[in-house]
Amino acid sequence: MGFTPQLLAVVAAVVLAMVLYWLFSLRSRKQTEEVLAKLEDMAALGEVVPDTMHPVIDLQRCIGSGACVQACPEKFVLGIVGGQARLLNPLACVGHSACMTACPVDAIKLVFGSANRGIDLPLLDPHFQTTRHGVYVIGELAGMGLIRNAVRQGRQAADHVASSGRRGKHDAYDAVVVGAGPAGVSATLRLMEKHLRVALFDREKVGGAIMHYPRAKVVMTGALDLAMVGAVKRRTMSKEDLVGLWNSIIERHGVPIKTGVAVSGVHEEPDGMLRLETSAGSVRAANVLLALGRRGTPRKLEVPGEEQAKVHYSLIEPEPFAGKNVLVIGGGNSAVETALALVDFGRCASVAISYRRDAFARCRGDNRRRIDEAIQASKVQALLPSEIVSIGERDVTLTSAGRAFNLANDDVFVQIGGNAPAELLRSFGIQVVTKRGEA
Repeated sequence: MGFTPQLLAVVAAVVLAMVLYWLFSLRSRKQTEEVLAKLEDMAALGEVVPDTMHPVIDLQRCIGSGACVQACPEKFVLGIVGGQARLLNPLACVGHSACMTACPVDAIKLVFGSANRGIDLPLLDPHFQTTRHGVYVIGELAGMGLIRNAVRQGRQAADHVASSGRRGKHDAYDAVVVGAGPAGVSATLRLMEKHLRVALFDREKVGGAIMHYPRAKVVMTGALDLAMVGAVKRRTMSKEDLVGLWNSIIERHGVPIKTGVAVSGVHEEPDGMLRLETSAGSVRAANVLLALGRRGTPRKLEVPGEEQAKVHYSLIEPEPFAGKNVLVIGGGNSAVETALALVDFGRCASVAISYRRDAFARCRGDNRRRIDEAIQASKVQALLPSEIVSIGERDVTLTSAGRAFNLANDDVFVQIGGNAPAELLRSFGIQVVTKRGEA
């Protein structure tokens, strides 16, 4: 008896279903392996808590729908393991809350810090005003890591300044904005649009924390609603494109900016105005908007020779280091990304990295794999473990396993963390609270 068309159709459907199931299982197994590899990478770092908001998953409620994974525009922040969502890489989270919104059973909340490691944040009202009247904190320092959030905060704080009626007396500005990153530029534009007398200061260059990203790093922007500019709709931009955007906006709209100006203090004067102590002298203002970021003040090595001009604390552009023997000190993401940026540049005489441990213990998995590959390819000389003893004009002295040795050197990058910006806020008289796994 032959096969009927109906039977052939059933057989074909069964075979197709089996093939599809096999392909799905293969893909699912591969995804699970990738997720487990990420979890292993993060476990090697110990407890990792980002400075911004990040998701916490209630496993008692999670049903493993995967909606949070699909909603997150970042790569490998969340993943599904054993039928439930897991936080894979909190360092990549930028606190945009898409995962929380997408979860069908409300199993995700966004928090600052953890039970074991708190995050210091300024105490703010709904308008981003601190406990000091007329002083605002916006952007990354307020706990928001996403660029469009920083832009929105800057605009909202500026609106509150404009509506408050608090204005500069005599020689005082109506407002001074400190920090020329996304939040600071956004606030300044809005204040200008409201016809307030405003000044924008930055201790370095336009771009804020973005200037310290590796070359060509892609950053999320989304739609940016900027006063006097309108909507800028770009899902992603490179570091260079974004800094170029800020510079073009500042030039086109005549933003009153002064770079190379560091603010060290904020004091109240008898007439109610605020006096800012800066590296360029005192400045008075009715309102101060701090958009400083969370980098804080770079931590020093405290070794002989560190005062030399050859010692740097961030890499802006690699061109000045062509033909140079460069040493990077540190084992975290910033140090590793600096070493990799110099390797990618390809024109340094040599690149070495010194770290006091025998492995890059506080480094993301992708960075750790890349630096391991560069070391194996002899593009980076790994001095692990080692500690810097002194910095000379043409060399540096390090120790490893109790033995001192010299290394030819033209430039040193010190990237061993920084002093928390919370200390600066406290010195400004701003109340700071410690968040431990709470919103």
